[in-house]
Amino acid sequence: MSRPAAHGPVPSPRQLAWHRRQTYGFVHFGLNTFTDREWGYGDESPSLFAPSALDCRQWVAAAQEGGLTALILTAKHHDGFCLWPTATTDHHVGRSPWRDGRGDVVRQLAEACREAGLGFGLYCSPWDRNHPHYGSSAYVEVFHAQWRELLTGYGPLCELWFDGANGGDGFYGGAREQRSIDAATYYRFGELFALCRELQPQAVLFSDIGPDVRWCGNEAGFASASGWSRVRRAGEAFGRDVLQQLIDGDAEGDTWRPVEVDVSIRPGWFFHPHERPHSPDDLFAMYLASVGRGAGLNLNLPPDRRGLIPTADRLALRGLGQRLAAFTAIDLAHGQAVEAGPTASGDPAHLTDGDPDTWWEADGCPAQVVIPLAEDGPVAGVRIEEAIAFGQRIEAFAIDIRRWRGWHEVARGSVIGAQRILRFDQAVGDALRLRILASRARPVLGSIQVYAG
Repeated sequence: MSRPAAHGPVPSPRQLAWHRRQTYGFVHFGLNTFTDREWGYGDESPSLFAPSALDCRQWVAAAQEGGLTALILTAKHHDGFCLWPTATTDHHVGRSPWRDGRGDVVRQLAEACREAGLGFGLYCSPWDRNHPHYGSSAYVEVFHAQWRELLTGYGPLCELWFDGANGGDGFYGGAREQRSIDAATYYRFGELFALCRELQPQAVLFSDIGPDVRWCGNEAGFASASGWSRVRRAGEAFGRDVLQQLIDGDAEGDTWRPVEVDVSIRPGWFFHPHERPHSPDDLFAMYLASVGRGAGLNLNLPPDRRGLIPTADRLALRGLGQRLAAFTAIDLAHGQAVEAGPTASGDPAHLTDGDPDTWWEADGCPAQVVIPLAEDGPVAGVRIEEAIAFGQRIEAFAIDIRRWRGWHEVARGSVIGAQRILRFDQAVGDALRLRILASRARPVLGSIQVYAG
């Protein structure tokens, strides 16, 4: 049978790789860690940066316990302090007492991630409350030069992160004043993104509006339950209010731009001694409300003043990893015979074969898929995946469980996209049925997993 025709925009290879990354981590660490602040003013002395036991391998081990697949380091936050020995400013780790001024946090974490097989990404704040030339064209050259150092000095990068914190009061080399910029034009993001593409072609670029991955619109740990990975490019500009499109996307969108959910394991992004991490149950709920809705989950892990992920945070991560493992350990649908129809292309057996690159295409809508389960018993949840290499199509679906020869609806939803993970309470049965109720084109599914955990 022929391959399905693409419907609308489809993900690039780097976006497909990002979708499969699913859950990864942010690391906020710097002078704010030692001043108990979230946003440094820019006048902090580099001598304050003095971790007593910094160990990036410990960060990586903690991330792995939580099932994270990559780490994105805040190489520079808004205070302008750089965690690598840059030639662009004196406000950097080489001016600190740590390792007698010969340390490089970016390199240490890049190497630790590479050793463990984790992806590695970077964030370098565009706003710099320390630099005397912020607000002038001279600073933009500095900012681009900082990114060039990061793009060329630390090996392959999986994600490059840009945010919208732009301008305000600061130290600015001693000026201590308010400075404003036009976020849409000042940083010359078009040139910078072209540089990123040239030097790190496999890395996805995140910002509020992309161009590869967009923001979810909150920092609370959830994505829209009806969000599309498609958006419209018309009218976009950095700093412009496009919040509703960020949240829900656009079913008629002309560009593939999926959602990332960024949230911290603690209330703050940097370590604060009085704060405590979210519980494993809360983290699992965030996973279901982000990854389970087709988004990526970027979970921040702030090292403490020793330069270590605190024990309480490690235990929370371990609990998350254990809950994920228990929930997905048994796939009742794997290898089971599948009845599906009507069929246009592909084999219904592909839905349970475990191969992420196979598909089944329905010949119209409504359509349904029936999967007998490996045993008659509890059903904890289901994971459904559209074959997004051909686009996003499904607009409405329902899930039924068969019990005593009768079908009982246990869930109903709108979009599916890259994946939809639904958790059930007290569902019991011997078969699962997916009913596709509305679709913008012929539905094309990649896989269905049914969890016993």
